[in-house]
Amino acid sequence: MSQEQLRPVKVGLLGIGTVGGGTFTVLSRNQEEIRRRAGRGIEIAMVADLNTERAKEVVGDAAQVVADARAVIANPEIDVVVELIGGYGIAKALVLEAIAAGKHVVTANKALLAVHGTEIFAAARDKGVMVAFEAAVAGGIPIIKALREGLTANQIQWVAGIINGTTNFILSEMRDKGLDFDVVLKEAQRLGYAEADPTFDIEGVDAAHKATLLSAIAFGVPVQFDKAHVEGITKLSATDIKYAEQLGYRIKLLGIARRRDNGIELRTHPTLVPMRRLIANVEGAMNAVLVQGDAVGTTMYYGKGAGSEPTASAVIADLVDIARQIDAPAASRVPALGFQSNQLSNLPILPIEEVITAFYLRLRVADQTGVLAKLTGILAEQGISIDAVIQREADEVSGEDGNQTDLMILTHDTKEGAMNKALTAMQALPTVLAPIVKLRKEELA
Repeated sequence: MSQEQLRPVKVGLLGIGTVGGGTFTVLSRNQEEIRRRAGRGIEIAMVADLNTERAKEVVGDAAQVVADARAVIANPEIDVVVELIGGYGIAKALVLEAIAAGKHVVTANKALLAVHGTEIFAAARDKGVMVAFEAAVAGGIPIIKALREGLTANQIQWVAGIINGTTNFILSEMRDKGLDFDVVLKEAQRLGYAEADPTFDIEGVDAAHKATLLSAIAFGVPVQFDKAHVEGITKLSATDIKYAEQLGYRIKLLGIARRRDNGIELRTHPTLVPMRRLIANVEGAMNAVLVQGDAVGTTMYYGKGAGSEPTASAVIADLVDIARQIDAPAASRVPALGFQSNQLSNLPILPIEEVITAFYLRLRVADQTGVLAKLTGILAEQGISIDAVIQREADEVSGEDGNQTDLMILTHDTKEGAMNKALTAMQALPTVLAPIVKLRKEELA
């Protein structure tokens, strides 16, 4: 059958908000280019949205608009269901119902896949349909495809990414303006960079969802969000951002997945990154992901991690992939996680105590002889090697008298468990006058 005779792929959109509207717009604008690439047309035939009036304003007469998502799933003419509702609840039910009805699924829902991906991918495999999710991580950056296909010759060693634009915007503003977190969050909400309820972003959950998906594709393991270590940026102070800068580092919220001999590190937290690294200079709401492969070395992927048309770009790329493979036998399609389903590894996710990384410590201490010797002695007892020690003179510590000073200690790589033991002993010293600040440091070399 020639390409001209191939019937178009018919798509049903569940949700026509920011991303759904962008998907309809970009698909309409670039339909001829997309058809040339896919080898057949891709048509949005149905749209389900509770706000049918708004939906009709977007699609006009080009697609049937309904309020009930299940009407889309029940339509035998629909080949692909695009889920853009979000969340774990109704979205999960609808995705599983679409798979059960023999529909392929495209989703931008990182939370759903990070928590329930194993169940969803298994259901799709049993039914012989595809689940595609490029838009779930880093918006318009094709990082899923890069990991799953472009770097398939490599053993991936680690992945580290700025994969939440809200927190990166807040950190950039804190650094630029010297303001504390609470002040900048209010400004981010006013400008529309942060939601009215920003919890998932600022507590690191959104980035951890995405890091979970990246770890599964990088290392061929099941998605295991429940085992990820998650920290946000709410406790970061302008003081530490300033000191990090003086030491040649920027603080970024990174999602990190790293292969070790005994398991996989899966963690999201504020991280000191050397200023000379490209990723340290990613500012505002932009996203960037570094991938280290044994053959290719380090590659970096940069771009818009959110927004109507950038995310739509990823949704439509998934639709094109499905259109190209829709008539192929299930066994010859690209697996959802890049590894054959019977070849997934049982390499465990390591507890945070087993993670190996370097640290930045900030201690408010009494300005007395012998304090530093006691601190370095405690670190030495745990086998922790010091990279650098910097002291800020008393008059540089704002609002304090001359009897107190700030010490910054940078360490070499060590196990987190050893560092926690050292911190407990250090905090107990009478000359340590405030809670010790501990941040992780990654060279990403």
